[in-house]
Amino acid sequence: MKQQRDVSVVIIGAGFGGLSAAMMLRKEGVTNFRIIERSQGVGGTWYNNTYPGAEVDVPSSCYSWPHKRHVWSRTHAQQPEIRKYTEQVVTEEKLWDYITFGVSVTDLAWQDDTNEWQVTLSSGEVLQADFVISAVGLLSIPSYPNWPGYDDFKGPKLHTAAWGEGTDLKGKRVAVVGVGSSACQVVPTIAPIVDHLYVYQREPGWIMPKGDYNYSPEELERMRNESKADYLKRRRKDFHMINNSMIFGAVYKPYTSVAKKSRAFCEGYLRDVFKDRPDLLEKVMPKYAFVGKRLVFSSDFYPALLRDNVTLIPHGVERLTETGVVDSAGNETPIDVLIMATGYIPLKTVTAMNVKGRGGVKLNDVWGDEPRALFGVTVPKFPNFFMMYGPSTHGGMIFPNHHAQTLWMRSAIRAWRKGKRTFEVKPGALKLYVQWLDNEVKKTAWMESNSYVKNASGKVITQWPWDAYGYGIMTRLFGRISHSIK
Repeated sequence: MKQQRDVSVVIIGAGFGGLSAAMMLRKEGVTNFRIIERSQGVGGTWYNNTYPGAEVDVPSSCYSWPHKRHVWSRTHAQQPEIRKYTEQVVTEEKLWDYITFGVSVTDLAWQDDTNEWQVTLSSGEVLQADFVISAVGLLSIPSYPNWPGYDDFKGPKLHTAAWGEGTDLKGKRVAVVGVGSSACQVVPTIAPIVDHLYVYQREPGWIMPKGDYNYSPEELERMRNESKADYLKRRRKDFHMINNSMIFGAVYKPYTSVAKKSRAFCEGYLRDVFKDRPDLLEKVMPKYAFVGKRLVFSSDFYPALLRDNVTLIPHGVERLTETGVVDSAGNETPIDVLIMATGYIPLKTVTAMNVKGRGGVKLNDVWGDEPRALFGVTVPKFPNFFMMYGPSTHGGMIFPNHHAQTLWMRSAIRAWRKGKRTFEVKPGALKLYVQWLDNEVKKTAWMESNSYVKNASGKVITQWPWDAYGYGIMTRLFGRISHSIK
């Protein structure tokens, strides 16, 4: 009988989500799984994003698996250290042999007659699987602008999400387009080495000082020698510190005391940094609601704007020429190198795959430009198909969210081993969830600004409106009862 053989699983992506799923499978005794990774290494975002200054926004202790402790070198880990940590975890968990690198999934098709997924790879290989776990990430496809003259520019064009190697910025005139998280890390890192840096800002962002620093030898020694209990206590303290402002989405709602105090703090920080430059203060002070766009954490971006060799241009890019950038005010600035910190196309990696569910229904047709999934994980008519970090799960803390998502998958696998064949969300459950989600999102500052969190019609499609603990509790309460298990 089918339930006597080992369940087969295909995991798409070897980032933190895919590796979390793989570790769950190993813990459950599942060995018949494959991880398909289009890049040549593990870590997802932290393998691909190699731009100067790339580092996490949260304390390093929170950016790790609780059972895979690590003594980080600084309060907020940088990309090389995160990548090294991820590789160490894969080695310790003996996951290397399960991963196929340099290959992507092109087609996923549910087979109604066999209750299996047919998974077609870019290499031409076709796999059969009882379950598919998509861990491709919410933000993993770079968004490239369609500026007129884009192909005419003769200098190097770099995107922060696809940096590449070999471009020397020393002594060059460089333009950075954007003032989001990646731009705020790139700018202060490269400002000391370039001849002149031009920062193009279509709209200012809300920035909170990060307070990052390298740990002292004494601090490192203390962390190396702390007990497991002390380590977990320190980790929980950092989690609580981050999560407290997000309880029931307080920081995202402009009328709450948390949001008002946070806004006042950021405004005070701005006025302090630019106390001698009122001209710059006016340009960088946001006019929209606090955290209407993603809150940026940086202690050195604003000071970098005060450098003599840095010029803030408070306009978007209108077009490119062979040797420069023309902004929306009509001014042309000669440059040698263009850096695009223009973000991602949300969920493009999921929809780029041709995913077909029951009766051949296409996920692209079900979603259109409004992707919906119960807690970002499951979609009706797509049985035994799970997403890690799917729609409406951005904005909280990624490791607790991943843990909550793997618990659903564990429930499905345990039911399958008892003779059940399919695990599928009920359409009514998703409908009720979407109604609740839309009602919560309407209360947030995201509705009052324009950013990647919205689709073309103004629907917020990426964000989770509460805190990480709320996500974990709700998935536990409603996860299993919201699904049909047959």
